[in-house]
Amino acid sequence: MDAISRLKLLSDQMTLEPAEERSSTGTAPLKPAACSEGLFVHPAQMPGGKPILLLKTLLTSACERDCYYCPFRAGRDFRRATFQPEEFARLFVQLVDRRAAEGIFLSSGIAGGGIRTEDKLLDTADILRNKLGFRGYIHLKIMPGAEKDQVLRAMQLADRVSVNLEAPNTNRLAKLAPHKVFMEELLQPLRWVEEIRRAMPPTSTWNGRWPSTVTQFVAGGADESDLELLTTTAWLNKHVGLKRAYYSAFHPIPDTPMENKAAVDPLREHRLYQASFLLRDYGFDLEELPFTSEQNLPLATDPKLAWAQINLAEKPLEINRAGRRELLRIPGIGPKGAEAILKARRQSRLRDLSALKKLGILAERAAPFLLLDGKRAAYQMSML
Repeated sequence: MDAISRLKLLSDQMTLEPAEERSSTGTAPLKPAACSEGLFVHPAQMPGGKPILLLKTLLTSACERDCYYCPFRAGRDFRRATFQPEEFARLFVQLVDRRAAEGIFLSSGIAGGGIRTEDKLLDTADILRNKLGFRGYIHLKIMPGAEKDQVLRAMQLADRVSVNLEAPNTNRLAKLAPHKVFMEELLQPLRWVEEIRRAMPPTSTWNGRWPSTVTQFVAGGADESDLELLTTTAWLNKHVGLKRAYYSAFHPIPDTPMENKAAVDPLREHRLYQASFLLRDYGFDLEELPFTSEQNLPLATDPKLAWAQINLAEKPLEINRAGRRELLRIPGIGPKGAEAILKARRQSRLRDLSALKKLGILAERAAPFLLLDGKRAAYQMSML
């Protein structure tokens, strides 16, 4: 199989990895598109908002682990492919030169142990940065069981690093990946990333900045609740400086032990993203989220709106007096909108919805939960 055919095969198999960046509204990821080389690249958005064509792929789809849900699990009958670091790095730079891709998300099946596999990922990134002069975006996966020195080297070469926790705790992970060790193999590397960031200046990195850190969960794969997933997410945000948690709704893969398990409603994935943004960007506490008696988020309503219907429908907030934290509780007002309101109030009082619309606020969505100069706003009630 030639190099491009192998790369097509490997990039097309990245079904479990989520999109690189999503908007703060938690919308679904953009679908991959075939580029001029026939490869699947992903239109992604970087933290600063810049769009990028991201190639998501593996060094190898061979894997010695037997995770119950994974298409790459050992023993599964499908066509596999492998690259060596030098070969892959040179091929990717050719794609960049042809403008077929701009950045890369690089992972791998585990072959020869996590340490050996991580070495191959690091060798690839090192060749790209220091031999071939690539200065674009690199997201490197940290393999289960990687050593602390390898984590440091990944941080020196990449713009983003990630460890897939897959499940929110040890007991749930056993239902998905019985031979992975939650604390030592998966959580420990995330702790090392934060330790390194706190202890060392980023002078040894390729761009003078430490990379951001993310993780990924298989939502619903281990029958965990949303509360479990978001409890772990909140802990990671606070204790290891997690930039973002990604959630992939479980869907069964043929010829795996979980092939007969029902797929999870993609709307659950969407609600988890919305709730995680409330925790990260909107000042919500875990206890404030509107969980059902089964400890899941309601699917019919986004969690911010559900909270507001309970807490603000009868006690609306005065838009001219509410602080930033209170403004962020109102549906239709995000961080930028809250800042715009605070700035506008220094000039004059806000008296009608048209004034909010000029500030970029989703005024009709916000109207049921606020007062404008002591009065409820007139608005068209939604029929949904």
